[in-house]
Amino acid sequence: MKKCVYAGTFDPLTSGHKSVIEKCLKIFDKVVVAVMVNPQKEPFLTVDERVELLKKLFSDNENVKICAFEGAAVDLLERENTPFYVRGVRDGIDLDYENRDRYANEKLKSDLITVYIPAEKSELHVSSSLVKNSVKFKKDFTEYIPVEILADFEEMLRKKGFNYV
Repeated sequence: MKKCVYAGTFDPLTSGHKSVIEKCLKIFDKVVVAVMVNPQKEPFLTVDERVELLKKLFSDNENVKICAFEGAAVDLLERENTPFYVRGVRDGIDLDYENRDRYANEKLKSDLITVYIPAEKSELHVSSSLVKNSVKFKKDFTEYIPVEILADFEEMLRKKGFNYV
């Protein structure tokens, strides 16, 4: 059985993230999707909210495991007993960043195999930052959030006091 880890902050989860996970399911038998806790970032949504959205989105797929993880990605790969680490890339800037990260990770885990999943042309501009800025500036973000969790995301925003669109 081939298993991979796809880790990120998912703050918030976008249609681009969903696309990467769906592609992983075509390559791997099991996909571990980890909401990483990054103390250097000030999150828009709580870890629990991000996990909740991911679990709802993939509730009907037993081959997707959702978890939260605080620590280094290589430690998560060790815990999950897999060398396959998936990264989504939109452009050359993402690829440069991910390659630098890969080289550092390979020093910590020599059997690491990084798999890059390129974004679809229609999703090259989609990012969590785009969604957050759209919310802050009261612009429509709905096409960037998977329809299955859009109402849940909007409810989370209302509870936080965001007045959007």
